Order: sequence, then C-alpha cells, then structure tokens
Amino acid sequence: MLIETRDSLDPELAALLAAQQWELAEFGVRAGSRTAEPDDAAEYLVGAVHGRAVACGSWQALEPGTAGLSRMYVRPAFRGRGLARQMIVAVEEEALAAGRPLLRLEVEARLPAAIALYQSSGYRQVTPAGSGLVRFEKRLLASVQ
Repeated sequence: MLIETRDSLDPELAALLAAQQWELAEFGVRAGSRTAEPDDAAEYLVGAVHGRAVACGSWQALEPGTAGLSRMYVRPAFRGRGLARQMIVAVEEEALAAGRPLLRLEVEARLPAAIALYQSSGYRQVTPAGSGLVRFEKRLLASVQ
C-alpha cells in the first residue's frame, strides 16, 4: 500500500470519509462531532492499492507533545490485509516526527473490531467502557539510529 499525505479537500479522501460515516451509521453510531467535514488543522493520510484510495487516517495536534488519532478507515473489501495497521504506523510516524510522542483516540464501544485493532497495536485503554466511547492512548518511542 502506498501511503501519502492528502489535503483536507482531496476528493478521494472525502469519498473515504463519507463511506466511513455511512458504515458507522449502519452500526447505529450517530455522526455528532464525527462528521466528515474537512478539518484544516488535521493531517490526513490516504493509502492506495493499485492506484485506488482504500484507507485513510489522520492526526491532529492537541496539547504540547500530544496528538489525537482519528478518521481511521479501510474499505470493507480491503480488510484483513493488515492495511489498518500500516495506516496506524504511518500516522504514528508522522505525529512522532512532529514532536508529538503521545497519541490519544476515542472509539465507539459498539465497535469491537476497532477496539481490538487499537489494543493489538499497543494502545492502552484509559477510561472504562460503558460511556459509549472508549478512550485509548499510546506513548511512542523514537527509534534508535
């Protein structure tokens, strides 16, 4: 998968975010603050397979040293190939390069596959499930050259 940074108004990114919102609605997750509106404060990454945009993720600066991970999505036909994990690693690398070694995220408690993905990617749960959202965080370590 080729992963590259995209502008918040990129049409392929917009299509991925719309598909994500559609799928979340099927799970009964209301859009609320998770609408697919472009956010210029976020850094977006898009993953392409054979030239087709099939995955996305983003991060946004929070307080100093911290970034929020969001907008993680892989088209259903491309799941089970490790693309989500590749996207997470790419987002983590971008955030770390920007001086943000602590990543935080929220995921709907109704999405057990997403929760399992983040847990298996080294994120630890920092709030109890039951509130509708589960919060996770991960401290990244800079690699030794």
